[in-house]
Amino acid sequence: MTPPGVLADPRVRLAAGTAALLVTAMAARGNRVGPGEAAAFRAINDLPGWLYPPAWAVMQLGALGAAPAAAGAAWLAGDRELAGRLLAGGTSAWALSKVAKRLVQRPRPAGLLPGTRRRGRDAVGLGYLSGHAGVAVVLGATALPRLGPGGRALTLAAVPVVGLTRIYVGAHLPLDVAGGAALGLIIDAAMALVSARTAGSAAQRSARWPYTQPTTRDSRYCRSTGACSC
Repeated sequence: MTPPGVLADPRVRLAAGTAALLVTAMAARGNRVGPGEAAAFRAINDLPGWLYPPAWAVMQLGALGAAPAAAGAAWLAGDRELAGRLLAGGTSAWALSKVAKRLVQRPRPAGLLPGTRRRGRDAVGLGYLSGHAGVAVVLGATALPRLGPGGRALTLAAVPVVGLTRIYVGAHLPLDVAGGAALGLIIDAAMALVSARTAGSAAQRSARWPYTQPTTRDSRYCRSTGACSC
């Protein structure tokens, strides 16, 4: 089975996301930045300044406002179930990223690496993990099954770039972005499992009770009119 086929199983996504979250969280503790992570950060953070306007535009796909915007688009398209999942997933990723920041307590790149280039408005608070990466991944993963080939290709290209833009502007280190992506994967998988279980329960109830029992009022009406056999 191909990797995309394996990841189609929400249980696999949940396990992979949980493992990645634990590994990155442990590596980010203690205010450490390994040489490999520092080199990856420098390679992206030192890119030319003229890239900032398009990078800023892509970065908004992981902002908190992206969740209600995506949910609104799904609602207008007539997919209310998807709209609810997008709103719940995006806001959950943003909220849980704040919890992870307090647990890991890793500073922003400027507090760990001298010479960090900061672009745009300075990010405040702690670094690990990236809420933008989490929101982008959960929104993209949730919407992906409902998109056509063109939409899927665009989503698969844009989601990773959101995380890279956060490194480019000096807001996050690579482990912060990886942890955020793992969180988004966990939330998407959890919602998919809950949705599948809810749908399965509804199907079982329908199989057990294929017909709606008439109410007392309906029964009286049937007997008095002879409109049905009660």
